[in-house]
Amino acid sequence: MIQYRASIALFLAILLPRACSGPESSQIQSLKYKASGATPEVLALYEAWFGHPEHINIGYSSHDPAVLTRQIHQAKDMGISTFVVDWYGDRQPFIDKSYALMQNLADKNKFKVAMMYDETDQEDGATDEAIADFTMFHETYLSAKSPGHQAYLTYQGRPVIFIFPKGNHTDWEKVRAVINTWNPPPLLIQESLPGKDANAFDGFYAWVQPGPKGWSQDGSNWGEQYLADFYTTMGTKYSDKLIVGGTWSTFDDSKASWGLNRHISARCGETFKDTLNSWRKFFPANNVPPFILFETWNDYEEGTAMEPGIPTSCSSQPQSPSASTQHAATPP
Repeated sequence: MIQYRASIALFLAILLPRACSGPESSQIQSLKYKASGATPEVLALYEAWFGHPEHINIGYSSHDPAVLTRQIHQAKDMGISTFVVDWYGDRQPFIDKSYALMQNLADKNKFKVAMMYDETDQEDGATDEAIADFTMFHETYLSAKSPGHQAYLTYQGRPVIFIFPKGNHTDWEKVRAVINTWNPPPLLIQESLPGKDANAFDGFYAWVQPGPKGWSQDGSNWGEQYLADFYTTMGTKYSDKLIVGGTWSTFDDSKASWGLNRHISARCGETFKDTLNSWRKFFPANNVPPFILFETWNDYEEGTAMEPGIPTSCSSQPQSPSASTQHAATPP
């Protein structure tokens, strides 16, 4: 049986306070956006779709305020300050309701929340849809009259919004022009390294993946080279962008209806420790990125959930709160 008793808080207490830098840090430029302390602020990606029939039954609903309150307190105890919640605009009303609940409860419990916008994979109208979704989000969740808006994550006074790319059909320069009219305009954070729309984004985040060698059957490719490439490239070529590090413990999408039998091994807990500390090889103590994103808090379908704790055995699949393995009908 997989052991999930080692808590994230324990790893943070042991690992994060230690300052060190490796030889790779010598070429890193001074960062425009830096951590306020000696280590990055810890965020966690949160999936808000459980309880919907298109997703597996894990024993709780994302619409249950008691569950969300418990998760907030659990995350705070683990050293996490913010849930970054997947959000799809009006394409997913169930998730929109979950987000509203989370923002309100975060405000009541001195916690933070941020939005990760899932881009549509439809080619036609992607840009117009993104603009409409962002406008809706701003009016509903970020305005001064929005319930719980004080809980929204900001950096240097600006709201932080993450992007999860799907179809790559959105013209982000056009979206940027619209959201620049907000007061204050948000910081827009895109996945992985800058591409064709680099100027539209204020920063980039590392996302769980195995690296350039691809997925291995035994899960041994845990992302070491990917993180090295991400931190090196961002620190040397894009030091004017906000850098969000990534950390993960496992990956196993066998429970997801869209799964492709992809794996990253927990390696007896070493994958989490290695990804958590990878940034230290590239950024010295006086030049620390402001955030690191735990991937994920509760994605049991792709086997990355840290909610139960960090695996200390040598297997990888997180155990959900429920024994049910009912598969989703469609991908998210």
